[in-house]
Parts: sequence; C-alpha cells; structure tokens
Amino acid sequence: MELVVDTSVLIAVVAREPARDVLIRQTMGVELVAPASVHWEIGNAFAAMLKRRRVSLDLVYEALASYERIPLRYVEVPLENALRLADELGIYAYDAYVIACAQRQQCSLISLDRGLTRAAARAGITVLEV
Repeated sequence: MELVVDTSVLIAVVAREPARDVLIRQTMGVELVAPASVHWEIGNAFAAMLKRRRVSLDLVYEALASYERIPLRYVEVPLENALRLADELGIYAYDAYVIACAQRQQCSLISLDRGLTRAAARAGITVLEV
C-alpha cells in the first residue's frame, strides 16, 4: 500500500515533535510517497526555524540525517494538474502538489496540516486521521 506524506509529517518525525510516535505507527509497513517538491519544502521549513532561532544548525543537520533515512519515493507531479487543483480548491501550489500526488498514485494522504487535509477531502482523497 502507498501513502502520500507531506512536509508536516516528515518534520514532525525528524524534529521529534509530539505526534512522532503516532505517525511512525501509522506509516509502518506502507510505501511512503511524496511529490518531488517536498524535498525543497523541508529545506524551507528548516530555514524558517533557523531564521526564528527555534533550532540550531547542528540540530537541523541531525534532523536532515534522519530525513535522509526515511524510505521515501519521490513522484513527479504535472504542474498543470497541481495548478488546476490550486485554482479549484483555492490553495497554494505546495498543497496542490501533495493532493495531485495522491490523485496520481490513487492512494491516501497523511498530514498534520488541517487546511491541506480539508482540501484533500474536498478533492476526493482519503485522509488518514492523526
């Protein structure tokens, strides 16, 4: 079984946030899939944390090492599909990439981002509750 994950899930796991253990249990035994854009979103999330002085660069490097150990398959998402979803659902492109990925792979999605999960549900995607 495939499951699309977004940046919020990956950050929660590698940054050891409170939802980490639940997320690991929910994703055990499934093939994790994400749009190729998630790699850059991870970088942006950590850059924002550094800018706000919420983490040190050493902690970011540790989290990146954990991120690189996650068995994640990246999927290319046609830009046209993502932009159509962005227009239809009134969402940003990064959220649309995740939804388009789930549509393309015909699989469920897991996210801690409530705006994304609501939009995914409106697009007919099954969302795993966390």
